[in-house]
Amino acid sequence: MSDNWIKVTALDDIPDDDVIGVSVEGRQIALYKYEGEVFATDNVCTHGQALLSDGFLEDGEIECPLHQGRFCIKSGKAMCDPLTEDVRTYDTRIDGEEVLLLIA
Repeated sequence: MSDNWIKVTALDDIPDDDVIGVSVEGRQIALYKYEGEVFATDNVCTHGQALLSDGFLEDGEIECPLHQGRFCIKSGKAMCDPLTEDVRTYDTRIDGEEVLLLIA
């Protein structure tokens, strides 16, 4: 299976210690820049139809704006109630000034 790395945005488009939402091949993706690294998850909360990119990033966790559940942005793990299902994560890499996302 070949790698499908896709350029999704410029590195500077993601504010430090914050999150943005992007659309990649029909998927809603949340991109996070945290402690100098870029992480990616699905952008829709697994508990409700809320965009994680509208949430709050703190201590490596994204808080859903709808019910205040939190996910680890590195692993996608649901960290507290009312969340019961983890969010999907994606591999990222930096190529010059571009952020690339691996779609498998």
